[in-house]
Amino acid sequence: MSIPKEPRQLMINIMYLVLTAMLALNVSAKIINAFFVIDKGIAGTNKVIDDSNKFTENTLGLAASQDPEKYQPLVDAAKEVRTLASGFNQYVDDIRETLVSESGGYYPENDEHHPGQPKGYKNKDVTTRMLVNGGKGEELKEKILGARQEILNIVNKLKGMEGTAINDETVATLESSITLGVSDDWEKEKKKTNWSHFTFNQMPLASVFPLLRKFQNDMKSSEAAVLNYLVNQVGAQSFKVDNFIPISSAKKSYIIAGDEYESEITVGASSKSVYENMKIAVNGSNLSVDENGIAKYSTRTSNTGVQKYKVAITLTNPSTGKTETYDKEFEYEVGRRSVTVSADKMNVFYIGVDNPVSVAAAGVSTNELRVSGSGGGIALKPSGTGKYIATVSRPGEDAVITVSGGGLTATKFDFRVKRIPDPVARLSKTSGGEMGSGEFKAQGGVVAILENFDFDARCDIQGYTLTYVPKREDPIDSVNPGGRYNDKSQRLVQRAKPGDIFYFDNVKARCPGDPAGRTINPMVFKIK
Repeated sequence: MSIPKEPRQLMINIMYLVLTAMLALNVSAKIINAFFVIDKGIAGTNKVIDDSNKFTENTLGLAASQDPEKYQPLVDAAKEVRTLASGFNQYVDDIRETLVSESGGYYPENDEHHPGQPKGYKNKDVTTRMLVNGGKGEELKEKILGARQEILNIVNKLKGMEGTAINDETVATLESSITLGVSDDWEKEKKKTNWSHFTFNQMPLASVFPLLRKFQNDMKSSEAAVLNYLVNQVGAQSFKVDNFIPISSAKKSYIIAGDEYESEITVGASSKSVYENMKIAVNGSNLSVDENGIAKYSTRTSNTGVQKYKVAITLTNPSTGKTETYDKEFEYEVGRRSVTVSADKMNVFYIGVDNPVSVAAAGVSTNELRVSGSGGGIALKPSGTGKYIATVSRPGEDAVITVSGGGLTATKFDFRVKRIPDPVARLSKTSGGEMGSGEFKAQGGVVAILENFDFDARCDIQGYTLTYVPKREDPIDSVNPGGRYNDKSQRLVQRAKPGDIFYFDNVKARCPGDPAGRTINPMVFKIK
């Protein structure tokens, strides 16, 4: 495609590309909002885990103050893990902020529709350019794998420490509880070239936010697992604790209606003695607690939206010997499988041109979707992941796109079928009025212009009748086939002088998809 030299046409082409990109990202506002709800929910969970980790680190510090020689190596290991986690989470925060900065910054907190959200929340280019093509995603992968190995190295250095049970078997058990890592699912996708392509390619910024937050959650959960492991190496009689924090670790923060919500609930504690006679209840119902102080909670979901549940943990405080109860409320988000179909140009399909269409479904893999069309003479042709080209041929009918698969109930979307709007006949840059004789004679014929039409389409002039009315003389007609002047019309035009009038009647134009020419606007010019 050549680049137009005329500034106005170049501007129109750029606006067309911008509009295409904007409408291609026409994802449901509810789905976009759900991503930020998930992100906020994970951030809240991270805060709870972080508070627990601080408490656990302080507990180790208390133990070391009572017996520095025995427990200081555990404290040092805990600080190393805390420092490693802090650096990793700052690294991920920097990626988030760079993505926001590259896509226009944040909306102000008082914005009516998107308070505090990134302005480029639909932007797929910045995520793909930075995380996939720019290599930042693979760098993140290496950071994740490196941090996981470094955590294990810190613990492995303590093997055989006197007075602890740190050995190959216990470290292997700890390793299985470290959630920080990367999935190898991308290797099953033949079209995916690497992990970052599988994870971030063509993902809107709104959906990347909770993904990055999830990696931070994995790091904090892994940090908590190591700190609790270190605390468990301290003798039960060496120290006492006087504060407990309920922790709920959900496998998923956002699930589809009909799926099962599952969470592990425990308490931030410093000794296994705390778990003796401990009771955990959710919404008043007691759960079974295992030897590690963990109770598993699951419930079948049906209603959508934010769901809440209350956790109550009852135990004997080893500092006071009193039975105490600690309450906290948790929440998670439930959505439904849904699908959206949008015309990338506007809410109609036009005959004679390619109509780009995007199909997106929340909670359903693109590979599972089944997309078909009917009515309006519609034909669909795939043009990329989630992308189709629709062509139509019968105006006045509604074209229907049906989407199913992946557990979705077959859903239909109606689109109006229209002919391309009437073009405007022009001579030079105008459709009538006064024109200087020099400018008038310089024109080579009549053209048809599609005004305010965003598709790459062209209409041709099939013919018109040119009537020359010299001042104080009889009119002369010329039937002109096509847009350019024929010989007779050209001779009449070259006779133009001030006071003469030229009429262009019966102007016919034919646009893509037209079975025959259509009559468009006449023109009248007075020579000055």
